[in-house]
Amino acid sequence: MRIITFGELLLRFSKTDHLRLTQGDTLVCKYGGSEANVAVSLAMQNEEVTYITRLPDTPVGHAGAMSLAQLGVDTTRVLYGGQRIGTYYFEPAAGMRPAKVIYDRNNSAYYDLKPGMIPWEHILRDATIFHVSGITAAISQQAADATFEALDIADKMGVTIAFDINYRKNLWKYGADARQTLRRMLARCDMMFGDAIEFEFLSGHPQPPFTATDASFEMQMKEYGEWFDELHADFPRCKCWMMGMRNIVSSMHHTLTGLLWTDGTLLKAPIMDIPHVIDPVGVGDAFMGGWMHAIQLFPNDRQKQLDYSLAAAALKNSIPGDFNLSTEEEILEVMAKMK
Repeated sequence: MRIITFGELLLRFSKTDHLRLTQGDTLVCKYGGSEANVAVSLAMQNEEVTYITRLPDTPVGHAGAMSLAQLGVDTTRVLYGGQRIGTYYFEPAAGMRPAKVIYDRNNSAYYDLKPGMIPWEHILRDATIFHVSGITAAISQQAADATFEALDIADKMGVTIAFDINYRKNLWKYGADARQTLRRMLARCDMMFGDAIEFEFLSGHPQPPFTATDASFEMQMKEYGEWFDELHADFPRCKCWMMGMRNIVSSMHHTLTGLLWTDGTLLKAPIMDIPHVIDPVGVGDAFMGGWMHAIQLFPNDRQKQLDYSLAAAALKNSIPGDFNLSTEEEILEVMAKMK
């Protein structure tokens, strides 16, 4: 299976020891970004994965590509040009203080990406899955146009399209209607992931509450089933829908689960009780990467696909940085302990 992921690679800055961004004088930097996170997750599970982006032709840009390549991601098709890499500043949650993200992505190399720059017909040749997220269309109008160009070519070539909603309200600054644009993307897709808040935004349908404080919480499966049925009626092309759900009990204590709808059947995963969260960034990307690998690992077992995806996402909470560095063996070990 050959997978292509497409999006903006970012440089993430944060302080150490849960300091606020206004404290201290040392910033720690790590590379990340949703679609890059998915690529690394897949590479760690021994999938053949190529990451497509545009980076500045500078030491910082090349170091970003190297950070992925050293983890097994094919970065030979990265496009170089533009002036700068996009960045974001992350302040982790602590106690009653929520996490904070500040983006600085205007006029980045990816921001200035335009249709025609990337030879999609060549890149997508022999690809099994093409993965994008809502972020790819949120940065600028020209990047959105380039995203739809890629989606249309992948569709024409018969490549399975995997979509992560990844709605980030603070990114949609160039005048596009975020909900309308995301729905246009979904209409072209075959499999979709998102969290419950994103599903609500996309559909306009209020979500059933997920307030689990431990694994004993009872899910409202009938209501969720009706929700998925409505969405599939609006987007009949998309055959598989996965939803991740997280409840933040405290800054370091989360509960996590997932649902998978396919062919009119709704499956649920166990609720994972995660009492000591190290870094929650990239958990949704770990879900997505786990799912695409699980499709190959368990081709005829949807429940195992869902459970494996959840185990991958749960493990990401234990790993600092954006990347899920869990192997298939480690994910299977967690999956085997799920009840």
